[in-house]
Amino acid sequence: MTHVLILEDDRESMKALRQILADCSEDICVHAAVSYEEARELLNQDIRYGLFLLDVNLDGKNREDIGGILFAREIREQFRYTFTPVVMVTAIGALEMQAYRELHCYQYIMKPFLPEQVKEVVDKVLSKERQEEPPAIVVKRDGVNYQVKCTDIRYIEAIHRGVRLHLKNENWDLPYVTMKQILAKIPDGMFLQCHRVYAVNRLEVEYYDMVNRIVKLKDCADTVEIGVTYKAEIGRLVSG
Repeated sequence: MTHVLILEDDRESMKALRQILADCSEDICVHAAVSYEEARELLNQDIRYGLFLLDVNLDGKNREDIGGILFAREIREQFRYTFTPVVMVTAIGALEMQAYRELHCYQYIMKPFLPEQVKEVVDKVLSKERQEEPPAIVVKRDGVNYQVKCTDIRYIEAIHRGVRLHLKNENWDLPYVTMKQILAKIPDGMFLQCHRVYAVNRLEVEYYDMVNRIVKLKDCADTVEIGVTYKAEIGRLVSG
């Protein structure tokens, strides 16, 4: 889920921006502020924003107002938002260069904006966030969908009528899921099936013991068996 903070005093523009973002993705949560004060309150909440859309001029009657730029300065003062995309929305052409020079803005959008312009910017930001996020899978446990980071899974074990995810802090049993189905959700090459009932996260492997046919995992007492039919293939990977 990407959280987006919009600072826009014009309610019609705000409504349009919210609709465009809703059309872009269901994985966007919009937080709206119509004033500098409301935006500051949202910024101080326990939320990690992935994009800011800021109106430069928050007082349409005063063309010298730069409330959006002042707020952007506060954003950049927070270490966690040093590189977070900030997009300035303005009807005053002279102000976007000031925002660019001072605040390393991601882009600016001139009013009146077209939906295609906004959507293009948002799509780029979402694409960048997906690339930076660690891969994750969605699994159902006790009737509830959970997102599990692949890097948190040490190894997978096939059990009776399901699979068991051996996580770093606990184990999760997922009924009516096969090893093949769970591996299909994980990026290719990240896990290695070493037995009919086991697949290990390559990042969690300390070493392969081909003599005793076991996989030793890092920082973990567990060992995973290497099946006879998988021994030759794993041997080639280890030696190659």
